[in-house]
Amino acid sequence: MSTPHIGANENDFAQTVLMPGDPLRAQYIAENFLDDARQVTGVRNMFGFTGTYKGKSVSIMASGMGIPSMSIYARELIVSYDVKNLIRIGTCGGISKDIKIRDVIFAQGASTDSNVNRTRVRGYDFAAIADFNLLEKGVKAARTLDINAKVGNVFTTDTFYQADPTFYEVLDKLGIMAVDMETAGLYGVAAEYGANAMALFTVSDHVLTGEALPAEDRQNTFNEMVKIALESL
Repeated sequence: MSTPHIGANENDFAQTVLMPGDPLRAQYIAENFLDDARQVTGVRNMFGFTGTYKGKSVSIMASGMGIPSMSIYARELIVSYDVKNLIRIGTCGGISKDIKIRDVIFAQGASTDSNVNRTRVRGYDFAAIADFNLLEKGVKAARTLDINAKVGNVFTTDTFYQADPTFYEVLDKLGIMAVDMETAGLYGVAAEYGANAMALFTVSDHVLTGEALPAEDRQNTFNEMVKIALESL
């Protein structure tokens, strides 16, 4: 049953998979949030785990960095393991002046400088959007946890080190809240293969102000986002 990039067996994955970028974050979540967690794959050290949260089966699978890596794992999870719901959890860079470090953001939509989704619609633009049901449940979970999460458009880039820093000022004027490297790809794969997807982030730094979370603070803030994702299930 294994794929070129996932070494799990049939039925090893739950229908809902949370996808952090970092394999060690996947391991951290499994060890600290799930009951009876077991590792189901470790090909290329891209770890995947399955366990339960409050009695509900859930999996954690690392995606790696960037649209190509996310697209590989998302497609194989959907096509080969019949996963229905993919929830990206990770960090992002704030863009909007209204966004502060430590904020939690839900990506209602994801603009991008990548051509990956245009290839799906013969060169035209594709509106990469979250599944409304997952998004609604996520926002409700955040409110229940008394976390003031924000919802809006993000920008998924292929270029971590932006050559033109004034580009972010343009995105700010267009109402883009934050920048990441995976979401538009995830939303495109989910649309193509009939799955549901949603992304939420913790703001770890701000690309316009230069503010950034100290390394020791990142994990605690990240925990809030993980809790939101799990409670939304």
